Amino acid sequence: MTAMDDLLARVWDQLMERMLGPMHFRFILQPIVAATLAVRAALRDASQRRPPFLHTLLFDSAERRTLIRSGWTDLGMLYLVACSLDVIYQLFFLHALHLLQPLVVACLLAVVPYVAIRGPLNRLIRRRRTA
Repeated sequence: MTAMDDLLARVWDQLMERMLGPMHFRFILQPIVAATLAVRAALRDASQRRPPFLHTLLFDSAERRTLIRSGWTDLGMLYLVACSLDVIYQLFFLHALHLLQPLVVACLLAVVPYVAIRGPLNRLIRRRRTA
């Protein structure tokens, strides 16, 4: 195995340990909070007749900055808390600090659920209101 393979294997093992070890509650709580924030944002988007979040973020450069700002306003504190909790986990349980891992974990726990819910729910609400 190459050094990169060893690194990826170590990162994967450490990520899996997080889900079963101490502080595993955050793998439930943080996505729930992200989903709640996404529902609020989708309701707001639907009432303002905005297009779906991810599609607009990817394909509409004129709206991209506004959407990033909106998403960061919703998720900023949750993302920072997720990063902080992962740093605490690393220091106390891994006795090491790998700076990229908290960013990845925070994205998985906060950003992914938020993006996965906000756009589709906005579409569903808008379709229901027009039907």
